[in-house]
Amino acid sequence: MSKQSVDKVNNAQTEGLGQIKSSDVDWLFSGKKVGGEYKDRFLAKLLRKSWGKILVTTLIYLLQASPTWIMPLITSDVIDLVTYRPDGYITRMIIDAVILFVVIVQNVPTTMWRSNIVNKWKRSTTAEIKSGVMRKLQRLSITYHKEIEEGKIQSKLLRDIENVEGYYQCMMFSFLPSLIGVVVSVGIALWRSPIVTLFFLAIIPLNVLLSMAFRKRIRQDNRTYRKENEQLSAKITTSIQMMTLTKAHGLVETEERMVNAKIGSVAQAGITLDKTVARFGSMMFVSGHVLSAVCLLFCCILALNDIITTGEVVLFQSLFSSISGSVMNLINSYPALAQGKEAIHSLSEIICAEDIERDEGHTHIQGVQGAVEFQDVHYHYPHEDDKPVVKNFNLTVKPGERIAVVGSSGSGKTTLMNLIIGLLAPSQGRILIDGTPLSDIPLQEYRRYLSVVPQNSILFSGTLRENITYGLSHYSEEQLKKAVEDADIEEFLPSLPHGLNTMVGEHGDKLSGGQKQRISIARALIRNPKILILDEATSALDNVAEYHVQKAIDKLVHQRTTFIVAHRLSTIRNADRIVVMENGEMVEVGTYEELIAKNGKFAELEKLSRIREEEALNAG
Repeated sequence: MSKQSVDKVNNAQTEGLGQIKSSDVDWLFSGKKVGGEYKDRFLAKLLRKSWGKILVTTLIYLLQASPTWIMPLITSDVIDLVTYRPDGYITRMIIDAVILFVVIVQNVPTTMWRSNIVNKWKRSTTAEIKSGVMRKLQRLSITYHKEIEEGKIQSKLLRDIENVEGYYQCMMFSFLPSLIGVVVSVGIALWRSPIVTLFFLAIIPLNVLLSMAFRKRIRQDNRTYRKENEQLSAKITTSIQMMTLTKAHGLVETEERMVNAKIGSVAQAGITLDKTVARFGSMMFVSGHVLSAVCLLFCCILALNDIITTGEVVLFQSLFSSISGSVMNLINSYPALAQGKEAIHSLSEIICAEDIERDEGHTHIQGVQGAVEFQDVHYHYPHEDDKPVVKNFNLTVKPGERIAVVGSSGSGKTTLMNLIIGLLAPSQGRILIDGTPLSDIPLQEYRRYLSVVPQNSILFSGTLRENITYGLSHYSEEQLKKAVEDADIEEFLPSLPHGLNTMVGEHGDKLSGGQKQRISIARALIRNPKILILDEATSALDNVAEYHVQKAIDKLVHQRTTFIVAHRLSTIRNADRIVVMENGEMVEVGTYEELIAKNGKFAELEKLSRIREEEALNAG
């Protein structure tokens, strides 16, 4: 995910709320598992956390909405006073007028009071959800991130969280007020005439039955629309990432057709959802007005038979309209609630995901010397028929030793590096750091003494300075200058318009591959790591770029335990030992000269590497 997307997710709707702390979002991750499922589901957690505010705002709403119920009572009373004119009717009319005035005026402060509480709660909760989802994403294992597309994550973080906010909005300003309106109006009707109340209770369920007929269809259409949006987001992200390749192969029109097909699928799913909602709304409108006319006729018949007064005809018609309107609002709010609930379901896929990076370490460390020992290490990826990617791996590495790891594609080299970083945990066996099992060391503490220079440099849209010092709160200009010098960045720095303050573009696109790689090396150098991992750091570079990067690497590996995954075997002549991997196993280990003399697997790989380099040189 790009840095701008992450910033958008973290900053949107958090203004005025203060800094979100880790402790603020712990409630998202509470709850015990029962039979592999979370006992407290995500929606239950949301409502349980908020029940106090829901209760307070409900009580305030009773005051805020009181004119809705008091107005029909006073209107009914005034009509009867004017019609029958009992003793003291003028005084009673004045009292009615005062009560009505007070009840109406108090609506202003209570509305503002309730709105203030609900809006702050809604904004803070959605901000906590965003922060919590990002926190969970950071803690999910590397295998989880390999299985989910980046675009889908962006869709969940942006669209789904927006729909969760809409869920709160609908629940607090439509669903709960309507539910309260039904209860209060039925209570008033029951107080004034049980017969009319029974009539209400007999015909109003017709609206509910109508809504039930649409409920499943609306839920299905919402889910289809959500999934189509996620697939479109994933496709657009991939399309942008492959833009250069698409143009280079003349596939612009093909890519446009594929994207347009996804856009068309989203539009069609949206149209289907809109039709269902429109049909549902029109049916509710017709049924509501038909039932209101039936109620008026029924009340008139009761009045003609002196069962209720003339004023009560108006009262019950108002109450029925209120109940019917509230029921319609309850039912009409269902699509928004269904959409919000589907968004909550979507986010729960991340919040409740169990594939978490294991970090149960409790042995705190003050430093790392760099000794690494593998003891009968095995690893297999989950859900892949338990086939080991690394097996029977044993190796003892001294502090400051330089270890190269070579092998054909799929031999287990990258998996081995991920095990050292702690991104993966051994399925069997253990890794010791300075004699302490890595599983006992808190990963965040351990990784402060480790740096990684990957094959593809990872830069974000910012300045060179920001990319080199990423994540460092304290550093001196001398440290930065030395890192720049040692990484050989000074070779191209004068050509940049603003030196270290030059913007590198998104993903560093304004720089060459060699320049980006040297920035990655400077980022590693300024951290002064004790354990260094170079994952094919020069394989994607031309000879000139490789020369500068190799110069930087020679300074970077000095007095550090270094693991080098090598593609060009000529770059690892100075390694203290070379580990040769095949099918997840270490088949050879020794110095460059020893392995060449052995004339085994490494000699075969070295010969192929030399042939490829000569072919590339001739082609150039």
